[in-house]
Amino acid sequence: MSQPSWFDQTPKWVWWSFFPALGGGAIAYAGAKTGSNIWIGIGAGFVAIAIIFSSSSFATLIWMAQVATAFALKREYLTKTYPKHLPLPEDPSLFAAIASSRPKIEFNSCSKNDLVNVLGLPIVYANDIDSLRAEGHIFTSLEELHDILEIPNATLKKIESMVIFSYDYRQEIGYSWKRVNSMTVDDLIAMGMEPQIATAIATERQLRGEFKSIMDIKKRTGIPFSSYRQLT
Repeated sequence: MSQPSWFDQTPKWVWWSFFPALGGGAIAYAGAKTGSNIWIGIGAGFVAIAIIFSSSSFATLIWMAQVATAFALKREYLTKTYPKHLPLPEDPSLFAAIASSRPKIEFNSCSKNDLVNVLGLPIVYANDIDSLRAEGHIFTSLEELHDILEIPNATLKKIESMVIFSYDYRQEIGYSWKRVNSMTVDDLIAMGMEPQIATAIATERQLRGEFKSIMDIKKRTGIPFSSYRQLT
């Protein structure tokens, strides 16, 4: 897939770098727009040097360095100012760069729109996540998203730098839904599950094999997650 057209443009401030006396100010402007004090310092330095050496033989070299610096910073500038309404690019390096410049998203309280349009998750996963959250489930890690919803690890790796998870005591106790594949009906009932729910889950497992995830249990049995949330 080709790069988004956003990265094919050249910001106006880059063209201003061709002016010896103004180019440094253009770089400083880019620094102010992206919150980079280093860029502001570089731009101010070019302005000062351009004034000091304006009539010397170094003026041309300074001008060339100024233009080269502006074009070198262009891609990073476009990455840092990438609009939030645009879908994140599929290119892994661009995705990671844009993600690192944005505030982290709290996974358990963000909206479905954030899941799809900010994190870039397919709508089918966003629907499953929203469904479990509505029933009271609290996600605690990316690994859990893979285990519970079967979201591919490659997809989760892309959003790793963009999300945080609210604290949950289960992180320290080692809970795992996978135990459902080895528990008897009596075991399930003993952990607080209704007898008919425990029986239905155990029967489905015996008929069609082990469950692959919490969402797999829900889809195969049709039983709401709230009826067996003890598993997580």
